Amino acid sequence: MRLEIGNFYVKDVVFGDSTKFSDGILTINKKEAIDFVRADEHITDMDIDIAHPGEDVRIVPIKEAVEPRVRVDGKAVFPGITGDLRRAGEGKLHALKGCSVMGVGMHWGSFGDGLVDMSGEGAKYSYYSQLINICLVIDTDEEFERYEQQKKNHAIRWACHKFAEYLAKTVKELEPEETEVFELDGITKRDENISKLPSVVLVMQPQSQMEELGYNDFLYGWDMNHYLPSFMNPNEVLDGAIIGGSFMPCSSKWSTYDLQNFPTIKELYKEHGKTINFLGVIMSNLNVSLEQKERASIFVANMARSLGADGAIVTEEGYGNPDADYVRCICALEEVGVKVVGISNECTGRDGKSQPLVVMDENTTALVSTGNVSELIELPPAAKVIGELESLARDGLSGGWAGDEILGPSVRKDGSIIMENNAMFCGDQIAGWSLKTMREF
Repeated sequence: MRLEIGNFYVKDVVFGDSTKFSDGILTINKKEAIDFVRADEHITDMDIDIAHPGEDVRIVPIKEAVEPRVRVDGKAVFPGITGDLRRAGEGKLHALKGCSVMGVGMHWGSFGDGLVDMSGEGAKYSYYSQLINICLVIDTDEEFERYEQQKKNHAIRWACHKFAEYLAKTVKELEPEETEVFELDGITKRDENISKLPSVVLVMQPQSQMEELGYNDFLYGWDMNHYLPSFMNPNEVLDGAIIGGSFMPCSSKWSTYDLQNFPTIKELYKEHGKTINFLGVIMSNLNVSLEQKERASIFVANMARSLGADGAIVTEEGYGNPDADYVRCICALEEVGVKVVGISNECTGRDGKSQPLVVMDENTTALVSTGNVSELIELPPAAKVIGELESLARDGLSGGWAGDEILGPSVRKDGSIIMENNAMFCGDQIAGWSLKTMREF
């Protein structure tokens, strides 16, 4: 399968008379864009704002981020979401690089929502401070979940996917500045020199724990709570087959932007044919009961062994209950002779002294930590807030609170905040581009 992604590098995003891309500038006709998004009858109010790196801007509550892309063949960028089902992983895409379409609650937040600071001390905690974020600030009529801590955020999330495709149509007929090519031959059809290299598979565990449908990640438009582990070409992930969900403490999430650009996949591609034979992706899941967790680990281990994997990278979207799936999967692979490196965050408490994963095992001998979800972060007021700052304290965002006996409320009267790293939007970057490191004292 051969996937070509033609990249257009966005230097700035501005509002203007027409929606177009020229000389690195993405111009948006704001009225037309709002009319396009508000075609969804469930969106009752909205605005569009643009946040640039280095601006004294705080964005919260963030629900989703998507890279603007369009397929040259005119098919849906996100099969089963923005259009009909199609086979993902091949063909030509055009992408607007350096920006995201970001879904933001106009008022109401939820457990899986997060925060980004575009400058200052807070900017270092999230990759999204480095992007130009086109913020769809939206209120909806989804009253059934307005005061719920867990929200599906369906209208806002779907608006992001559709609007990202809308913007990218500006470059559909243009010649890209750069083209990335992702291609893997069939496992049994590879060059002898490649086949001799150590074979590696990536095991991804997207969020799929919520038994009520609509909260989880979606694969080909299919709620992943109904999913069992299967083998996939990595191009399918990069080509929009999977989108992010709305259930998970936010620093642990994979946004759709993360999945479209999954850095661990790209790094494995770079080493393919040089130091490793990259077999592909075993797309697994995260479960509720122990029996489900064990079943998934059996699927993954047997699949990896049948593929002839010498090694595996296992990465989970989340922590806590998902740690049981993560550790059990690692152990099952090790038991059949597949050497594993795990990538996840950890939850060591505000003092850093608690057990990092809910479940530990002596077979977990090579783990990469992307940070402590419970780390306390204190940040000064921002000159501008996109969304509603009070949602961090009021609406049950993981990492925020209305009041604490010692620390007081997350949102102070002067606009400064104190919160756990949990609330940083996709802040732990378990997808593979975390800038965090570990220091020993």
